[in-house]
Amino acid sequence: MTFASRLPGSRPARRTLVTLAALSGALLVTACSPSASGSSGSTGAGGDGKVNLTVWSWRVEDEAAYKKIFATYEQSHPNVHVDFKAFKATEYNKILATGLAGEGGPDVPQVRSYGQLQTTVASKALLPLDGKVDLSGWDDNIVASAKGKEDGKTYSVPFARQTVQMFYNQGLFDKNGLKAPTTWAEFIAANDKLQASGVTPIAVGAKDDWTLPIVHEVVAGARFGGKAFRDAVVTGKKTFTDPDWVASVKVVGDLEKYMPKNVTGVAQTDAQTLFSAEKAAMIPGGSFDLSVFQKANPAMKIGIFQVPPAPGSPSGSTATTAGWADGNFAVSAKSKHPAEATELVKWMTTKEFGQMVTDQIKQISAVPGVEPSDPLLKQMSDNYKSSGSPYLLLTDFRYGTPSGGELMGKGLQELLLGSKDAAAVSQDLETGVKTWFKPSA
Repeated sequence: MTFASRLPGSRPARRTLVTLAALSGALLVTACSPSASGSSGSTGAGGDGKVNLTVWSWRVEDEAAYKKIFATYEQSHPNVHVDFKAFKATEYNKILATGLAGEGGPDVPQVRSYGQLQTTVASKALLPLDGKVDLSGWDDNIVASAKGKEDGKTYSVPFARQTVQMFYNQGLFDKNGLKAPTTWAEFIAANDKLQASGVTPIAVGAKDDWTLPIVHEVVAGARFGGKAFRDAVVTGKKTFTDPDWVASVKVVGDLEKYMPKNVTGVAQTDAQTLFSAEKAAMIPGGSFDLSVFQKANPAMKIGIFQVPPAPGSPSGSTATTAGWADGNFAVSAKSKHPAEATELVKWMTTKEFGQMVTDQIKQISAVPGVEPSDPLLKQMSDNYKSSGSPYLLLTDFRYGTPSGGELMGKGLQELLLGSKDAAAVSQDLETGVKTWFKPSA
């Protein structure tokens, strides 16, 4: 699963505010929907007298896990049957919009986060959950994904957190006498040694432009300043033409020599195959990619690390891990059983649900206090806790058109093609978001 299919990924995130129908074109890190012939949800009481709640999701690959999770819920709620329906990611937005607007839609839809949630909120398709679910004590960055931008109300419950980091093949590193780098000099030396041995150092699929903002966050988040820069740019104290941001964009161009040849012609799936086939030693990616790599090559020993700060980084020697909420579950305003649907979504704020998400679906739970059982997921989660920053082009710059991610993805493609330099890419980003973005107080 890629970040684009998840987008809310962040699993990315991978990968805007218009009309409700425009949801069909939204690219977020995972999507799914029912076909026209199978989209109607059953929301009445069944022949056994139980209340039937239909949950829709874009996560086809998680269908078995979710059915197991909801079977647990049914054990403690014997009056309820949960019917989980997962739909094709590329069709989900359109089908969800249709289902929420008409009859036969879900009681509990999986919805997008941050900017991509806003059109659904504006359509009055979701019930506000303030006073019904308790998200106090949750990460503010994660809670923001579930709220209406205009009214500040809570309309959903985040189901997972995503992070971005560098994956690496420990076997190839060992073979070349390398360890996970802790300084920029060690990182560059590792790239040089791997390249000299005939291995592609960093697998990147720049043909799919949605991947490039992730690459930028992984290799250069510390160079622009992580959370401190995010706070400065959303309040108008800095812009995307700031020298540190421009320098961070340049880092991506400087690393091109370690990427596959003609990288702008390489698709993300090709980059993932290079890594899984052990022909590339590293790949920037989201936590949602972990299960993909583990399934593709179970014998490969995978590690992760935060790319050390490049020279000149405002954060000094502190690396960063960018994170965001992948998506959320909400209650349809047209549900025939709003009390039962709300109770189900309320259960999704519990550690019981959160632990099953991380254990069964291999995602970092959004619920505070839940510890991943997978050691790599735990390392990702711990990195975010200790040095996390919002994935700002997703968390703060997807509330308008053109979005920050779209502008950055296109700009980095042009950088890698040699048609624009880092300053021009940064200026285009600033000019584009300024058409709709207004700094907060």
